[in-house]
Amino acid sequence: MRHHALDITLTRPLTPAELHQATRTMPLVANHDATHLLTLVRAKTPDKALTRLRRQVGGRLPVDVITTHYPDSGGQLLLNVAFPPATHTALKAVADEAGQPLPVFLQLAVHRALVRHGSEEANHLDQEVQRLLAHTTASHLLAAVGRALTHALGAAPC
Repeated sequence: MRHHALDITLTRPLTPAELHQATRTMPLVANHDATHLLTLVRAKTPDKALTRLRRQVGGRLPVDVITTHYPDSGGQLLLNVAFPPATHTALKAVADEAGQPLPVFLQLAVHRALVRHGSEEANHLDQEVQRLLAHTTASHLLAAVGRALTHALGAAPC
């Protein structure tokens, strides 16, 4: 059996006592503000690892989403989200109406939302660049972007 790295996103930060208790039951590493946890779970597949972890910690920790930490061979991360019963029922009805199994319906919906977000972000950046180019030259804008990126990445200023 393989080990799968899983990332747990919490609905709120854990208290030190909660984190201590959680680490006594399984190996967990928390980020700086205890809103994300990372763990390794033994399972045959990433999907089974997600399900196993949800069962182990679902009732004890304020879990929002569990994801695989590394993308699969197709470049995708797997998500494990536990919806409240009413939400699950409503989503199931919409998926049934669309003639799709719920997991497929959710996968396609998330994919469409990510594509839409990427397109909207690209359009916004294009508009901002056009606005900036109305007041400067392309070479000055490119130099300014280079300086900003160098500063953002922590390099020493030129």
